[in-house]
Amino acid sequence: MMAAGFLWKMLALLTVLSGAMTAAQAAEPAYPTKPVRVIVPYPPGGTTDPTARAFTGWFADKFGTSFVIDNRPGAGSTLGHGIAAKATPDGYTLVLGTSGGLVVSAAFGSKLSYDPVRDFAPIGIGVYVPFLIVVHPSVPAKNVKELVDLAKAQPGKINFASPGTGTPNHLGMELLTSLTGAKFTHVPYKGGGAATVDLLAGRVQAIFGGAAPWQPHMATGKVRAIAIGHPTRLATLPDVPAIAETYPGFNNTTWYGFLGPAGTPAHVVKKINAEMKNAVADPAFVKHLESIGMVPTSSTPQEMGGMIRTELARWKKVVAEAGIKPE
Repeated sequence: MMAAGFLWKMLALLTVLSGAMTAAQAAEPAYPTKPVRVIVPYPPGGTTDPTARAFTGWFADKFGTSFVIDNRPGAGSTLGHGIAAKATPDGYTLVLGTSGGLVVSAAFGSKLSYDPVRDFAPIGIGVYVPFLIVVHPSVPAKNVKELVDLAKAQPGKINFASPGTGTPNHLGMELLTSLTGAKFTHVPYKGGGAATVDLLAGRVQAIFGGAAPWQPHMATGKVRAIAIGHPTRLATLPDVPAIAETYPGFNNTTWYGFLGPAGTPAHVVKKINAEMKNAVADPAFVKHLESIGMVPTSSTPQEMGGMIRTELARWKKVVAEAGIKPE
């Protein structure tokens, strides 16, 4: 009798709990019920746009609603981030945030119309975008230690190009300098195109560049990749060692992820985050992202927020030690 009574109580409790869960699910607003605007703070092309289109295509398929790309380039990606920060926080405006706009610009001291910590609701990181150290074939260094030793033996003789002062490419070189004491000469360009031309011509000797754009030149022998800024080797370039293997703690990897304006409803954040995780667990989706030089990943919203704060502190230190000032 006691056993039967206990069983009935448990069944009653389970019924109550099940009813409560059903009520909570019913109370959660439907989302999305109309097209969602996704701001990409860069022009079409490059790596941000195809990354955004891959994820928004996945979202549209899973949610049955359009996710419309809105390219808003300008001011080193800070224009698009600023527009997103000021949007109505109803879940119908998202942004493909980048470490450039959320971390590097702020660490560099650029005047921003938004606070990267307070003005956004992080949803999740979607990809890492590894940087390579690429050198002209005339440089005798075959790995990062040999490059550092060469720079120490001939201080200032190795010209290290970047797409501009304060870019992640530039700050990666300054981080390498900080960790090793090697002396390079920074040669800033107004964009990556001119820097690429001069490296291929041998007018500069090295650069931190994205993996995907440099792979065709690596294949023809016009440049040589000697190290990767990502903490671990890439599956697509297994023979190129990570700088961290020689200099522990080195990390020069940019990343992209989705955010909404601060105040974006929690159920929206939860739904988008869940589909981001589903996407990077899909082999075909992963293969596509890897083909454009991305390293698919996932995070919780809290982990993304923590990364923004940690990266801000790290790069502020690098900028201060290097004495870099906005131009």
